[in-house]
Amino acid sequence: MWKDYSKSYIKNNRASSISIMAAALVATMFLSLLCSIAYNFWAYDVEQIILEEGDWQGRIVCEALGSDDLSMVCQFANVEKAVVNEELSQKGKIVADVYFKNARTIYRDMPLISAQLGLNEDSIQYNSLLLSRYFIHDPEDEAPPMLLTLYVVILIIMAVSLILIIRGSFELSMNARIHQFGIFSSIGATPRQIRTCLLQEAMVLSILPMLIGSMSGILISYGIIKAVNFFASDVSGRHEAVFQYHPSIFALTVLISFLTVIFSAWIPARKLSRMTPLEAIRNTSGLLLKKKKHSRFLSCIFGMKGELAGNALKAQKKHLRISTLSLLLSFLGFSIMLCFTTLADISTRYTYFERYQDVWDIMITLKDTELTDFGLTDELRDITGIQDATVYQKAKALTFLPEGLQSDELSSLGGLESVAGTPNENGQFQVSAPIVVLDDTSFLNFCSQIGITPSLDGAIVLNQIWDSRNSNFRYKEYVPFVRDDNQNTILYKNDKTVKIPVLSYTQKSPTLREEYDNYALVHFIPLTMWNKTLGEVCEAESDSYIRILSNGTANLTALNALEQEVVRLVSEQYEIESENRVQERLSNDSLIQGMVMILGAFCVLLAVIGIANVFSNTLGFLRQRKREFAQYMSIGLTPQEMRKMFCIEAFVIAGKPLLITLPLTVLFVQFAVTASYLEPMVFWSEAPILPILIFAAAIVLFVALAYYIGGRRLLQCDLNETLRNDALI
Repeated sequence: MWKDYSKSYIKNNRASSISIMAAALVATMFLSLLCSIAYNFWAYDVEQIILEEGDWQGRIVCEALGSDDLSMVCQFANVEKAVVNEELSQKGKIVADVYFKNARTIYRDMPLISAQLGLNEDSIQYNSLLLSRYFIHDPEDEAPPMLLTLYVVILIIMAVSLILIIRGSFELSMNARIHQFGIFSSIGATPRQIRTCLLQEAMVLSILPMLIGSMSGILISYGIIKAVNFFASDVSGRHEAVFQYHPSIFALTVLISFLTVIFSAWIPARKLSRMTPLEAIRNTSGLLLKKKKHSRFLSCIFGMKGELAGNALKAQKKHLRISTLSLLLSFLGFSIMLCFTTLADISTRYTYFERYQDVWDIMITLKDTELTDFGLTDELRDITGIQDATVYQKAKALTFLPEGLQSDELSSLGGLESVAGTPNENGQFQVSAPIVVLDDTSFLNFCSQIGITPSLDGAIVLNQIWDSRNSNFRYKEYVPFVRDDNQNTILYKNDKTVKIPVLSYTQKSPTLREEYDNYALVHFIPLTMWNKTLGEVCEAESDSYIRILSNGTANLTALNALEQEVVRLVSEQYEIESENRVQERLSNDSLIQGMVMILGAFCVLLAVIGIANVFSNTLGFLRQRKREFAQYMSIGLTPQEMRKMFCIEAFVIAGKPLLITLPLTVLFVQFAVTASYLEPMVFWSEAPILPILIFAAAIVLFVALAYYIGGRRLLQCDLNETLRNDALI
């Protein structure tokens, strides 16, 4: 009997069945999409970390480590293998990579291993970034990296939102049948039989949409990965993402969808089956209109129709909560995302591309190369099309300044204490003194640029400090750091000191693509002096750099040709990375477009959730609305007035998220522009107003479409007959 009834109900109530099937399809599709995209992003991040840092989990660094020691490490029950890293091991230093069977115990096992080898804990290292991708964090770390955890939380929130779509559709459909099952209960149907009937219907309607939705989500995620590769194809240092999918992801998606359907159908089925026959038969399944609550705003604007529409919306408040929240989050997220990316683009353009556009055209990074070991400087400058080329390396050092050496301008701003803290026991302040080692020719040219006699027997000090009191980081103003009458400077590093002469103090820096510390005393030193006095004292970075400025109009074709020629010359002897200013700008634009596309798709997803819920609610409430409007018709309401009521409801559902979002977006923009120290008109001249309006119009259009379909079906019925008809549908 119940099987035949279910078939008959599904056949004769296609609107309700389609609503459930659509909800299951949409929810499963987006759930599959979210799981697949999240898995691919995680796999890509892991691959990137392995490419950059290796797949090791723990590392031992010591002066001596023999084969017996490695064998002892491998005897630990949880150690899979331990191998010497030949690339990193040098004379006097042995590096061994350790791999574990269960990496979750690494922070407990590695100290035990080091103790067994007679080493202190400073001799062990952890691949913390890779471990964090598997949710393995140092228990002693007070601030572990939680970005991946945040992504998982967002994924769970989205999944719950999708699950609520299915639940809402079942609840609407089953609530419309309270009267029918009350009759069944009165003639002997047990609560268990009613629950079984409803669950069987749910599975019949949902199995095929769940499978189609899962496959559709996989295909869409594949297209998104291809789109990401397209937009980020020119980004240097990035490896191409390969679409990956694990069977467990498919099984998880189907399992969650299956449990969601069972759970979503069981809750209203349990509620329905527990009602007494008298309660169920007397329930008219209509909206519980709240007579005591008035919609003053709607009634003032639209009169009686506004009052009725507002009361109906309050009766549906619980069911519309998901759609309202989804539409609000989607529009708010889309608006803020576009404004944020616009601000980021403006900021990057102002602080990077436009700031350095006359400084460099091509940058070459010489990997693991000392400036002393680079011997192609002259050949590089002989290449046709190069106006200027500078080869340089950076190093770290410190200097100690007595209070009497600070400039008068710095004293008026608070003195050295405001930037270097408290002095030492000798009354001197420790100040960072970064070193930029220039090739000799570039250093001599820099001497000429600042108007001093070219010489390789001293340093040039960048004598400036940011006046943070009277300027902001967007438009920095500088004052002299120290008095310019000191003829020598003393640099410290690793308990070693060196005293070098100062050729000049200047507030002009060489034309390099470098951002210097706001409160540091930068020293520019020629290669000859570095080799003579500083090389054994200061700590140099492992890489060197080549800054190239072309002598023609910087266009992509010309710079690509020049870059290829430079790379051809340098890459024969050195491992390098190359950057092209114009290509870098295009890559940045592509990345922003890709970010807008991905985040925009996320916002569209939220909008689809909200709109799907509106469709489900509108079509699912068809029987309830028939009885409601039949009552209105009995007191003289015309079909035209009922259409206006539908329009008012659609206006409120679509308009509320928009009206809430607009002031919030304006406040966000005001805050972001103020925090970025940008002129407001700079942003508003490029504000993404048109895309935001288009997105808002799409929301209004689809909500109106949902109400149009529901209203058309409703008004085509015989509303007078509805009041008298208690027959089974």
